[in-house]
Amino acid sequence: MNLTLFDQFMSPQILGMDLSILALLMPSIIFPTKKNRVKPNPLLTLQLWLTYTITKQLTPNMKTNHKWSLILASLLCLLLTTNLLGLLPYTFTPTTQLSINMGLAFPLWLATVNTGLMNQPTKSLAHLLPEGTPTPLVPALIIIETISLLMRPLALGVRLTANLTAGHLLIQLISTAMTTLLPTMPTVSFLTMILLFLLTTLELAVAMIQAYVFVLLLGLYLQENSP
Repeated sequence: MNLTLFDQFMSPQILGMDLSILALLMPSIIFPTKKNRVKPNPLLTLQLWLTYTITKQLTPNMKTNHKWSLILASLLCLLLTTNLLGLLPYTFTPTTQLSINMGLAFPLWLATVNTGLMNQPTKSLAHLLPEGTPTPLVPALIIIETISLLMRPLALGVRLTANLTAGHLLIQLISTAMTTLLPTMPTVSFLTMILLFLLTTLELAVAMIQAYVFVLLLGLYLQENSP
């Protein structure tokens, strides 16, 4: 059977069962849970501190911060863990699938829009028409702003998918070149290995940054629609 570079992004299956569900459940398995004991778990303490710090950075000026903090923090942990675990050998990255990313982006974006329409409908609809717009341009600007609003979840999902997919493809291409050049040109293969190491380090940063950007943009959308 002929394989292509994009076969690594196909969801693996065992006995007809899709393993992407198991990959999505991995963050809940590896993160510690709070227990009733006098001495807390140091890893749990670090986890709670990071969650509190990141949540304050994501939603600094929101009165409804306490309502969304758990959702945003859980989403950040999910994306961060799945992105990083997908860089390990013989693993699968669920966030390289556009369907999964859109499944995360669209409901959360719709929830931010509904929050604004329920709490402050006038202010939310005012975003569709900038102040001081000339009267002849009003219909065109309303259409443009509406399209821009509807494109937000697509941009969230495509951004995450494209960045992770591009990084995985580059790692696959460079690692293939390194193993191919090893018997005939070991010096070039060694230089390629150094490039592969640097690219892997860059991909670690990309995996963390893209998870943070995804949640940060959701937080910004929420701030636009929060009282």
